Amino acid sequence: MGILNFSQANCKNCYKCLRACPVKAIKIKNEQAEIVEELCIGCGQCLIICPQNARQIKSDLQEIKDAIKSNRRMIASIAPSFAGAFSMKDARQIVTALKLLGFHIVEETAIGAEAVAILYKEYVALGKYENLITTCCPSGNYLVEKYFPSLIKYLIPVVSPMIAHGKILKNEYGMDSYVVFIGPCTGKKIESINFQHKGIIDAVITFEELKKWLEEENIILKELAPKNFDKESSREGCGFPIDGGVLKSFINDDKGKYEIIKVDGIDQCMKIFQSIKQGNIKNACIEVSTCRGSCVGGPGMLKHENDFYKIQKKIKEYVKSKEASFMDKRYEDIENINFTKKFFDRNLSKKKASEEEIRSILRKIGKYEPEDELNCGGCGYNTCREKAQAVYEGMAELNMCLPFMRSKAERLTNVIFENTPNIIILVDENMHVKEFNPTAEKIFNIRAEEIKDKPISVIIDDHIFQKVKETKKDFIGHKVAYPQYGVVLLQSILYLEKQNILLAIMTNTTLEEKHKKELIRVKEKTIDAAQRVIEKQMRVAQEIASLLGETTAETKMILTKLKQIALDENGDAK
Repeated sequence: MGILNFSQANCKNCYKCLRACPVKAIKIKNEQAEIVEELCIGCGQCLIICPQNARQIKSDLQEIKDAIKSNRRMIASIAPSFAGAFSMKDARQIVTALKLLGFHIVEETAIGAEAVAILYKEYVALGKYENLITTCCPSGNYLVEKYFPSLIKYLIPVVSPMIAHGKILKNEYGMDSYVVFIGPCTGKKIESINFQHKGIIDAVITFEELKKWLEEENIILKELAPKNFDKESSREGCGFPIDGGVLKSFINDDKGKYEIIKVDGIDQCMKIFQSIKQGNIKNACIEVSTCRGSCVGGPGMLKHENDFYKIQKKIKEYVKSKEASFMDKRYEDIENINFTKKFFDRNLSKKKASEEEIRSILRKIGKYEPEDELNCGGCGYNTCREKAQAVYEGMAELNMCLPFMRSKAERLTNVIFENTPNIIILVDENMHVKEFNPTAEKIFNIRAEEIKDKPISVIIDDHIFQKVKETKKDFIGHKVAYPQYGVVLLQSILYLEKQNILLAIMTNTTLEEKHKKELIRVKEKTIDAAQRVIEKQMRVAQEIASLLGETTAETKMILTKLKQIALDENGDAK
């Protein structure tokens, strides 16, 4: 699997993930959602919104544990938003917890943010760029590289705070150190393995993964004695996770060349990028975060801590407790570190379907005229034509159109209900008829509208229905005769618990019963006729035997006399 994906066992085809993904980087194949890495920006919003929790995020936790067992120099770089993620009496209790887990050095990623803020300030001071876009959010960077490559020239060519801090840590403690980033962002997992940052960040885990690890080790944060970070971060660096915190760290007023714009949420990011692309925005410095509320709304935040404003308040209080910038004092120590980053055009050109191809796909899902295109968004795409293009690309399936599938199912259900030779009756908990199909009308000689919402006992005895309702046990395949209607029915009554309704399905077996009786009568006649033939044959045989006996005796007498005469004649001759 990739860094992010869905569990096949749990996907229920609700398309909620697709609706949450503005870049539509999710492919539906064989009714299973699958993230397409080439299109994905790593924001993780689809995983947050999945109602089945059908998510798979590659975890580095085992590799970290193995590194601890191997006696590596373990260093934790933790994002400052931890102050809002975990329940603690003192924010420094997290330091104690991490050292109990096996980390030797614990610092805040905010130290890297301070270096980034200084470099940003330098680019703003140059004033030679038409627009500037911050690059702290990896998903925001991927959004530009993959979907707005013409704006790459506006991305400030500086690494993110995570990478900056990783470089500082490796520079100070040695390249053989094992640096682990801990934060609320899934995009950082993808960023850490970028070829430009090889060997800087060795592993990435989310706050959610850290919580799980602490629970495994029975470490309770609130019960720990607090310890100081190995190096303190400043107020400016710690403010990065808060909406607008990046700009505040290096721009003190709005009197400079650039208009200050803060944007959070992928939809808003895409809108402002589109506006810049069209030339409607100039001389702006734009802080970009794909998560609503910036890092506070990251997908790796703890699920039980779902009160956004509570988390934000805790982080703000933590930021206020910090002193002003230290970085200006220690920046000289890291001047030799290269914090630049290059961005690349990663746009995937897609083949557009022709108008006839789009219309052909639309016809397959029952959309023949423009008014048939509901554009309901149930499939995850904004319009029916957008969905048809996705089908053309192999990213979507025809049966994802929910109105079409519902209409198809209803039509099929109606065809069965209206044309089946079986009687179908639905009865509610009060024994009142709710549905009554045409076959039932013919058999019971009453129209549906005359019996609907009336007791079933109006036409037949309801004691079997009552028994099924009381016992909640189905009555299957029993023959019941209704002489008043001249029918014998093979009757099954099912209790539908969720709907609290009884479904009766009855098959008319009257002809079969008549055939059976006729067959029995024919058999009886045949047996009688056979018996008469046998008896007659016996009488004939007896008569023949009697006649044969008489003629045999007569023959014997005549032959004996002839023999005697012959003997007498022979005696005279002698």
